[in-house]
Amino acid sequence: MSGILGQARTYSSALGASNLLAGTFVFDAKSRAMTWSDEVYRIHGYRRGDVVPTMELTMAHKHPDDLPRIQEVSNELFAHGGHVAIYHRLIDAASRERKVLTAGEAALDEAGKVSTISGVMLDLTSTIQRETELAAREAVRGAVATRSTIAKAEGILMGRLGIGSDEAFQLLTAYSNSSNIKLASVACGLVALADNPAEVTALGRFIQQLSRARPPR
Repeated sequence: MSGILGQARTYSSALGASNLLAGTFVFDAKSRAMTWSDEVYRIHGYRRGDVVPTMELTMAHKHPDDLPRIQEVSNELFAHGGHVAIYHRLIDAASRERKVLTAGEAALDEAGKVSTISGVMLDLTSTIQRETELAAREAVRGAVATRSTIAKAEGILMGRLGIGSDEAFQLLTAYSNSSNIKLASVACGLVALADNPAEVTALGRFIQQLSRARPPR
């Protein structure tokens, strides 16, 4: 069991989460007995003593949409042994969806039949949620920063060409479309030139290019 625990720690470390909930399990193919560590009980929404772990109970907790794929992998494991690692969802005892990674190894006996399946289960739910939230915040910050840059670029054009905000935005979008350069990149380039006193000539040329991209009225 110590080797399996080491494998759990390895997976946790690889995922960059030392406090990741990771437990172990062992299934005896001959007796059909299964053992769970305390962490695997927790992942399934139980405490030790609440239930007797079995392969049937384990499968019953798999998300219905993931169950066919899990059964296919399980059948392959029982037939040929070897290693498996599969990301899937399960529904715990409180009807909460958990996203987990299960990695295991099927050991064969002298007759070439599976004797035991042992492995680790890692609950990635909080990790994935945290990464999703971080990505969402980064996206919002990026969108705000992009909008701020575009607004600044509009202001530069308004000041240099004596035009309104809408027309300045049209110049930027028209140049973006004609040059196949993202609007944010066009705005960023204009702002960078305007912020560098040594690039005053280049700024003038760029504004002329933007002006020529103005759509006909």
